[in-house]
Amino acid sequence: MTTAPKMKFVFAALLALTLATSTPVLRAQEAAPASASTASGQRSEPEANDKDSKKEAEGGEEAFRKSPSVIKLGGMLGMNPGTASAVFEWFNALVLFAAVGYGLAKMLPKAFRARTEGIQKNIVEARIATEEARARLAAVEDRLGKLDGEIAALRTENDKAAAEEEAHIHATIEEEKQRILQSAEQEIAAASAAAQRDLRAYAAGIAVDRAAAQLNITPEDDRVLIANFAGKLTEGSRN
Repeated sequence: MTTAPKMKFVFAALLALTLATSTPVLRAQEAAPASASTASGQRSEPEANDKDSKKEAEGGEEAFRKSPSVIKLGGMLGMNPGTASAVFEWFNALVLFAAVGYGLAKMLPKAFRARTEGIQKNIVEARIATEEARARLAAVEDRLGKLDGEIAALRTENDKAAAEEEAHIHATIEEEKQRILQSAEQEIAAASAAAQRDLRAYAAGIAVDRAAAQLNITPEDDRVLIANFAGKLTEGSRN
């Protein structure tokens, strides 16, 4: 690939990114004058107002599709304005979905890390407490060498308490771990499902708009279709 095609591709990519990020702003600017002009009419003619709002929304969509930036970038990429506008709208949806996924991927590991550090801290503190208890027990054994029975009972009680405490800590850690994992899975599944629903609805709307824009039958085409249909019916009745 030579330098000129490379520069052309980079320029097209930058222009696409700029247009994609500025699409909501362009639509808002196009829709603002229309909404301001229809605000006074809503007080006297509500039904006419609704029709005007629909026309203005359709006009905003059409203005976006025919905007110079869309036409220019579409020409650079070898696409017509309708296809280019649809590609930019899809790109906006993908950018939004990627931003949501990036936010979740960046936030959840921090939460897991903080929770894990807290659990590890509790384990270390419990281990230190157990070691300190064992050290105190050893000192008592040294001082009270003759009291074997009491020392043995104290050792047994201390070991049992330490084992119960350790078992309790491990059970608590496992329960907290499972709860965190379930909560994270539910949040990720809910966010993913919501993003997919929004993306499907958005894609369906774009497909319907494009189909409506491309469907254009002239009166002559209508007559030809009717004549062909009548001819087929006549041939079928003869057979």
